[in-house]
Amino acid sequence: MNLKNKVALITGGSSGIGRAIAQTLVTSGARVAITGRDKQRLTETARELGAHPIHADVALEADVERTYREVLQQFGDLDVLVNNAGIGVFKNLVDFDRKDFEAVFATNVTGAMLMAREAAKHFIKRQRGNIVNIASTAALRGAPKGTAYYASKFALRGMSECWRAELRQHNVRVFLINPSEVLTNFYPRAGLAQKENATKLRAEDIAYVVKSMLEMDDRGFAPELSIFATNPKD
Repeated sequence: MNLKNKVALITGGSSGIGRAIAQTLVTSGARVAITGRDKQRLTETARELGAHPIHADVALEADVERTYREVLQQFGDLDVLVNNAGIGVFKNLVDFDRKDFEAVFATNVTGAMLMAREAAKHFIKRQRGNIVNIASTAALRGAPKGTAYYASKFALRGMSECWRAELRQHNVRVFLINPSEVLTNFYPRAGLAQKENATKLRAEDIAYVVKSMLEMDDRGFAPELSIFATNPKD
């Protein structure tokens, strides 16, 4: 797909991986809308990147529906959805409370489903489109304190396979991207320690992969790709 003048919608686009993807697609000539819950940061990022900001929470169905109305009003079309919005809570099983568990699933699973559902309606009508789900290598194995976050990424991986099976007949490509540790603001926001090291992945590395996968001719696609640092040092 030639990205020039294509329309992309990126959730969680005001920081981290989402911001890097937005910047890369804008640089490639795409018209980009980004969503986020922090209105000030969203507005500043959109201005810096030349993207269209939509203040919205993917976990709220009314916000999702409003997001699509605004995108179609602003751009008249949609070619790419990037499901990037995500949060993490990391606790031992015995310490988990239902509120935190459900909050992670509301954004990482339900939010992704709501966004993909509305995109799919549009893509089926036009008989083409792209859904990119940003999961994690957490979708590939479990780990201590990962009850909510890891399970949510397993769920996103499973949903991706279901959507792929449903939507291929409509020329819709569904991609799953599994980054390993990336130096972003995700770790500190989740209360996790993260050491910066030049050998660790950056958000720009993930954005490069997303761009490359989208640019493959529409006749084919790479359904899933995991991204690891070559030799990360802590």
